[in-house]
Amino acid sequence: MVFHVISGPNDDVHVPAVRKITVGDLWQALARGLEDFREMPSHLPFLIIIYPVMGLLLGRATYDNNLMPLVYPLITGFALIGPFAAIGLYEMSKRREQGLDTSWKHAFDVLRSPSIWAIGALAVALMAIFFVWVTTAHAIYQSIFGIDAPKPMNEFFATILGTPEGLRLIVIGNIVGLGFALVVLLLSAVSFPMLVDRDVGAAVAVATSIKAALVNPIPILVWGLVVAISLLAGALPLFVGLAVVLPVLGHATWHLYRKLVV
Repeated sequence: MVFHVISGPNDDVHVPAVRKITVGDLWQALARGLEDFREMPSHLPFLIIIYPVMGLLLGRATYDNNLMPLVYPLITGFALIGPFAAIGLYEMSKRREQGLDTSWKHAFDVLRSPSIWAIGALAVALMAIFFVWVTTAHAIYQSIFGIDAPKPMNEFFATILGTPEGLRLIVIGNIVGLGFALVVLLLSAVSFPMLVDRDVGAAVAVATSIKAALVNPIPILVWGLVVAISLLAGALPLFVGLAVVLPVLGHATWHLYRKLVV
């Protein structure tokens, strides 16, 4: 079953049919993602990226207290652009599935994809959502604590974790952040893997992702929860776990797409 998506006056595009899946299919996708990671270890590139970025961010926050209220939104906001950050992993999982060469130079084959402009457009959309989230989170902080002089790090954390205002910030901030995360989940659950796999436009990819979520609301919500918990667990031990969590989730997302989209 397919339905039309209005993309342009000269376009005749269709949204592919999607399958009904169960939560059990999520665990299978994760298992296959882990298998891909074992066969194509990608922790080193992620370590090279993660540690300089996180180190610079936290180091700057240590010496510039103005940045302290933004550390948590920036770190959690990474999940909003994660679907695009894993674009090379989808390509590698696709190649392994097809029995092709999986040396890491092929991760950049996605740059020659017929859908590269659609990938870029959707990436820009996710970056826009990311920046709106960071701006919104900072506005929430200022609405509760005002625009006062920045506090030292120890005093900042004591205020956030030990006062009623801090508790209110945590509750409101996370509820709003959940809303942003649900929007991104709806838009990108399968859109980027689909763009890697097929010559389609961004509108079709996003419409397919939305359709997959509407047909499978519980599995997709569970998947979003799995991603959030995994990212949190990976970030806790000084971000070292992200070097494994991010590629495994990226590979697993490819297999989830293959289960969902006909």
